[in-house]
Amino acid sequence: MDIDSLPMRKHHAKIYQEWFSLADSDGDGRITGNDAIAFFAMSNLSRADLKQVWAIADSKRRGYLGFKEFVSAMQLVALAQAGSEINQNTLSNADLDKLNPPLMEGLENLLCRNKASSVKNEPEPEPSVNIQTQKPTLQWFGSKSAKTHCIYFPLNQLPLSSVTSIVDGLKRLYLEKLKPLEVTYRFNDFACPLLTNSDFDAKPMIMLLGQYSTGKTTFIKHLLKSSYPGAHIGPEPTTDRFVVIMSGPDERTVPGNTIAVQADMPFNGLTTFGSAFLSKFECSQMPNSLLEHLAFVDTPGVLSGEKQRTQRSYDFTGVTSWFASKCDLILLLFDPHKLDISDEFKRVIASLRGHDDKIRVVLNKADQVDTQQLMRVYGALMWSLGKVLNTPEVMRVYIGSFNDKPINEAAVGPLGKELFEKEQDDLLSDLKDIPKKACDRKINEFVKRARAAKIHAYVISHLKNEMPAMLGKAKAQQKLIDNLEDQFAKVQREYHLPAGDFPDVEHFKEVLSGYSIDKFEKLKPKMVQAVDDMLAHDIPQLLKTFRNPYER
Repeated sequence: MDIDSLPMRKHHAKIYQEWFSLADSDGDGRITGNDAIAFFAMSNLSRADLKQVWAIADSKRRGYLGFKEFVSAMQLVALAQAGSEINQNTLSNADLDKLNPPLMEGLENLLCRNKASSVKNEPEPEPSVNIQTQKPTLQWFGSKSAKTHCIYFPLNQLPLSSVTSIVDGLKRLYLEKLKPLEVTYRFNDFACPLLTNSDFDAKPMIMLLGQYSTGKTTFIKHLLKSSYPGAHIGPEPTTDRFVVIMSGPDERTVPGNTIAVQADMPFNGLTTFGSAFLSKFECSQMPNSLLEHLAFVDTPGVLSGEKQRTQRSYDFTGVTSWFASKCDLILLLFDPHKLDISDEFKRVIASLRGHDDKIRVVLNKADQVDTQQLMRVYGALMWSLGKVLNTPEVMRVYIGSFNDKPINEAAVGPLGKELFEKEQDDLLSDLKDIPKKACDRKINEFVKRARAAKIHAYVISHLKNEMPAMLGKAKAQQKLIDNLEDQFAKVQREYHLPAGDFPDVEHFKEVLSGYSIDKFEKLKPKMVQAVDDMLAHDIPQLLKTFRNPYER
């Protein structure tokens, strides 16, 4: 953490670092709920005030405070002691540069005892080194990560109480209970690649999809308030590759083959799409305050008209589906002059099945038509979407012009301008909430994955049981594949499973045809029971352990 970047005096930052080291009982760079209860009690604030302090400081609901969040908590404590009301706007309205650290009763005595003990145990300590004992960290996936710290235990002896965040707990549950089921029944070949350390630690991502020149790249530039390395904008097809825009120390672009093999990046699964795709994939890095919390995925324009006859050299729909499973939000951009949904766009939208809660529709460049035309355009867009999305619910459509130019009031009039500004504020508010909901999203995706893996295990083991013991295996396999939908229905009835949770039949057939069903494993009830226990008990207990400590 760069202490110079925090809104406070430099000598205050040193004080907070000393306090943070004292409060961090495990020396792992995290203040857990129990640490906070013991340390924050010295402020003599009421439990209600401290509950609000924790809720604001841990806005991402990770279940712990890093150094930056700890400083925010201490600043909130100081403001509460001065009589300020504690709410979401307290810090933004305060002059933090002039704010002194809070009064913590008995803290000086603790610091003196800690220093005396440190001098006794360490005769010649380095002044800049944290002299508390550092416990070795657990390497969850065999790759070193500075983001993940946990007290070391052998995996089979690792108690849930020893992890120090919700994400750590999910990693432990994945390795111990979910991954064995996925590996046994080859879930990664049919659905999603096995999860890695970087998948859990990745920042939230937003993917933009749409036809050429609907303003995807301009939208990203508008949010970043600057261009990014490798960005090209024009009326012709300019973005011809998938570009992930992430935070970095300097401005540069990293080729797809390089970024896909980096252990600290969540893109290892893209190697399954081959070199043809990786040559059309790159990562753009730049220092930007927004990118410290989010990443964006800019995509090639979806083909329409005659261009659809030209086949891409890679599985475009498969790639968008892969990113959809990783992203926290998916924006479908439309242009008032390009409302047609092409065959490729239909396939792309169909590939987003199961991620409906992430999808937002944006009617961009809406100030290029007048109010009467906009009314007709909006109706036409809703009609087109209704035919593709196959849902009775009306999809929310945000209307605006997301670029750095002022709204064309001459076309839309004063009422239209006011509407655009409100719509843009609503969408931007939705985007700002993404980092706060990132941990909840990880839990949601983890639970969805666990249920999908369990259904997959039931299907595979059922198909295995339907195979003959000796003769006629090839004929029996082909019959099962041809009647796969009926087999899904049998599994659904036998185990009382929801039909909507089953995988896409055609995709399953395609993958299944490359395997010998006879070689699959029979159902292992203990593995399935372990996943059921995880969903019913372990995850609720994990959430209970790392909720606001003042709610317990």
